[in-house]
Amino acid sequence: MNARRSATLIVTLALLFAAFVGSTGPAAAASKGGTPSASFARLDLGSGTYSGTAAGHAGLTLSGRLTSGTYTDPFPIGSPHDLAYRSGTWISDPVITPFAFDELVASWNAATPEGTWIKTELQATGSGRTTKWYTLGIWASGDGTIHRTSVPAQGDADGFVAIDTFIRSSKAAPLTSYQLRVTLYRADEVAGSPTPTVRFVGAMTSAASDFTIPSVPLLLGVEQELAVPPLSQEVHRGEFTVYDGGGEAWCSPTSTAMVLDYWKLAGYPNSGPTIAQLSAFPGPSYADGQVDYAARYVYDYNYKGAGNWPDNAAYAASFAGMNGFVTRLRSFREAELFIRAGIPLVASINGKLPGFLFKKTSGHLLVIRGFTKAGDVITNDPAVLSDPEARVIYARADFENVWLGGSAGIVYVIYPDGVSLPPSVEGFDKNW
Repeated sequence: MNARRSATLIVTLALLFAAFVGSTGPAAAASKGGTPSASFARLDLGSGTYSGTAAGHAGLTLSGRLTSGTYTDPFPIGSPHDLAYRSGTWISDPVITPFAFDELVASWNAATPEGTWIKTELQATGSGRTTKWYTLGIWASGDGTIHRTSVPAQGDADGFVAIDTFIRSSKAAPLTSYQLRVTLYRADEVAGSPTPTVRFVGAMTSAASDFTIPSVPLLLGVEQELAVPPLSQEVHRGEFTVYDGGGEAWCSPTSTAMVLDYWKLAGYPNSGPTIAQLSAFPGPSYADGQVDYAARYVYDYNYKGAGNWPDNAAYAASFAGMNGFVTRLRSFREAELFIRAGIPLVASINGKLPGFLFKKTSGHLLVIRGFTKAGDVITNDPAVLSDPEARVIYARADFENVWLGGSAGIVYVIYPDGVSLPPSVEGFDKNW
């Protein structure tokens, strides 16, 4: 089910939680690893190093003297496609992490008009050395100019990139800071002078530590549930094999589409494709065409799948007024804060889950939409045979085992302008 990378280091996070505002009951047991090791940084586009770029009210754009070059699309349709381009770069100020990190997942929100695209890279430092630049993603919201892609075979003694996640090599010395570099591209063949606009860049870092399962419910005895419309991935089985063919392969875009549908129904009409866009693709004969549409526009041509985490968040944020990023949460106590704020989450799981349609998974995405009075999780799980069946309740401990133990608490946070994220948990590293 959008199988995640077997090479990915499973990093488990501490769940040591002091009581925070609104909590009831005792805090979870202390982690042997100490402070929970997940953090998130929003990089300041108004500072850093600019070359052929400038930061304005709308975000980072091409500006001034640009660099010339040629991009060879590794996934041409038909004959090889070399694109002459002009580009500019922005390099963030160094970000010092609150702990030595093992993994990093970047996020970006950008607009890429036809003829433009962006590339995001990472360079890390620690233990007296600086790594090379690793490519975390080559991205465009459309597919008419380049094909969005991760980059394989980047590994060295310091680390490697598993599709969308930088992972420190197990024998490498600790890393304690990083910079991101974003390159903005404009194809020479495009008319006029369009520019990508990058309005947000962020990164989640994490490191291994122990955790306690299950976490204590934040509001024991109180049911919390958001009205997220249910969608099934299985009704799309066999559709558009060029985008991995629906069914189990489309859990991520189906989950992303459900959250966008939720925000549309909540009064944010721009959150998702328009009727005209769906009429153009996939066409009116497809039920729940927003799922097919999402699968096409999150598809990673190197990964050959629709489960690239930052690509899903960036797709959601490509709609006017929407935002998206990837982070790691430390327990359901943090997830409950988002539900209380009216924000559903897309969560990544891995392992055996009682009640799950396929019994176990090597990588699956679903929506956290609420919690029962007993603290169990209410999901919209796309691994069902029809849309109405998608609302599935899983036992709290069972789900935390495959979420925290499977992906170390990965979630997509997708929300519109004007909706505030909940406050971070006081006394812990900020992880959103």
